[in-house]
Amino acid sequence: MRRPAAALLAAAMFVLTGCGLTQNTAVPFTVTPGTITPVPALEGVTITVGSKDFTEQILVGYMAELALTAAGADVRDLTNIQGSSNSRLALKTGDIDLTWEYTGTGWINYLGNTDPIPDEQAQYEAVRDTDLRENGMRWLPYSELNNTYAFGVTEAYAQEHNLRTTSDMTAFLQQNPDEAVFCVETEFASRQDGMPGVQATYGFPTTEVKTFGTGAIYAGIANGTCNFGEIFTTDGRIAGLNLRVLEDDKRFFPQYNICVVLREELYQRHPEIEQVMQPVAMALNNEEMIELGKKVDVDGADPGIVARDWMISKGFIGPDTA
Repeated sequence: MRRPAAALLAAAMFVLTGCGLTQNTAVPFTVTPGTITPVPALEGVTITVGSKDFTEQILVGYMAELALTAAGADVRDLTNIQGSSNSRLALKTGDIDLTWEYTGTGWINYLGNTDPIPDEQAQYEAVRDTDLRENGMRWLPYSELNNTYAFGVTEAYAQEHNLRTTSDMTAFLQQNPDEAVFCVETEFASRQDGMPGVQATYGFPTTEVKTFGTGAIYAGIANGTCNFGEIFTTDGRIAGLNLRVLEDDKRFFPQYNICVVLREELYQRHPEIEQVMQPVAMALNNEEMIELGKKVDVDGADPGIVARDWMISKGFIGPDTA
């Protein structure tokens, strides 16, 4: 791990104390190689892996730790950082060396753009090139996993009204405006890349828009408080509550494909990190993450164990971990 220079110590201490980060700890499992085998150039190299503080991020953080450990690195765990801004600061100051980030978050939150790019590849290339040029951050090739917004309905309601896309929803609501009851987050209700923008793009009516916290929206859809709700497309509660994600067929919402991100100076010293991490990124998709998130958020499983078992099931690491 690159240690912060003396001039950055104060900032680093702020990250460690202000964000609730604990002292680096080793990966809590014994890891043996599978298809990820020891890489001589990474043997004994200390790499601190960070993540944000929600289920999906903690899961992929553990996946990175397990992969890099199998490759021979001396991995330190600094997952569960509170918030995107603190995670980004930790990466910039060197408190963490590697994390997973989302292309839309990078483009809008970190690089300050207001208009997302609808195409996944184009959005990735734009954030990759700009963040490298302006901030020295290396974005590895993006995963199919895309944690963006969508509208969700119960599977029973979708089947009853033949709803598969947001355009289907629009056509149905134009004929049945009394059914246009939505649950959304407060911020989503007013953001241009939220309810006002998507409603203008598709042209659906709204009879009532109720605002809730994220978790309450999923429950509200399931219990009939609302017919339609704003959801995240990889959330485990989709499977746990038997919801259907309506396809954003006009591609209004920003793209949030997940990528491994590290500082360019670390990448130049250890480009082997890419060959270790890319098979993991390529194996992830929305369906896989929904099921993994369900095990944690609905079934109550430990995210470290869920990530380990998934890595074993894919053959990335050996089955005799403990």
